[in-house]
Amino acid sequence: MRLPSKRWIIGVLLILAVLTGTVWRWSSLRRTSTWQRLASPGELSLAHAALKENCAACHTPVKGVEAVNCAVCHASNEALLQRQPTAFHTHIQSCSQCHLEHEGANRRPTKMDHLALARFGLRELNDAADSERRQVRGQLLGWIRQHLVGAGPETRHKNITSEEMILDCASCHSNQDKHFKLFGQDCAQCHSTAQWAIAEFQHPSPRSTDCAQCHQAPPSHYMMHFEMVDKTVAGKANAPGNPCCADVQVNQCYRCHQTNAWNDIKGVGWYKHH
Repeated sequence: MRLPSKRWIIGVLLILAVLTGTVWRWSSLRRTSTWQRLASPGELSLAHAALKENCAACHTPVKGVEAVNCAVCHASNEALLQRQPTAFHTHIQSCSQCHLEHEGANRRPTKMDHLALARFGLRELNDAADSERRQVRGQLLGWIRQHLVGAGPETRHKNITSEEMILDCASCHSNQDKHFKLFGQDCAQCHSTAQWAIAEFQHPSPRSTDCAQCHQAPPSHYMMHFEMVDKTVAGKANAPGNPCCADVQVNQCYRCHQTNAWNDIKGVGWYKHH
């Protein structure tokens, strides 16, 4: 009987080694963690780093990220849901449009998108079962079309889209209203969604005496502090020899303050005591 040649034996051993390696690699790839490493589009943020081996915590096969998966961890976040600026999350049925992951450990998974919020609201109105809410959506869409087509500069804010203008800004930002509602609650008349500052704003003349139309005095001005400290510092104390200033009132801002800064007091200079 003729024995197999040495070359033939080596060939068989090589084939067996390749087959063994292939089987091992296949069994390894079947492990969830390995598949996840191959499919991951990037590193998770620090907030979600603990989930890097558990894609199913956020992703549903075929469907992708679903809000219900996010709610498992975040629905009980009272600090988020009770704060006015973030309480709207109780009504949002989509998370991934504003909360972006896999962009690196040092990136916060939050992107404020007012346009996305407006579209969420329109979509939910469209999906509503009752006819009244669908009618509201129709009216809003009509308003948008009216302001998108042929709208003049007097009807649109140049830095805000018509869809964003349907948002109720005050529902999230009333605690940040420095106007104390003196200008109403239609913030989009002046402000854009990018920033509160208005580059085009020009303060009235320093000679104006109508400061109180826009500015509300601090609480201390409605207490004895105004009589005992503020008026004394500004030289407007009710003294017998100072009859012209004896009747200075809280709403007469121009009597003590200058328009470049509240703390720049006439005749005194920069003074801050609050």
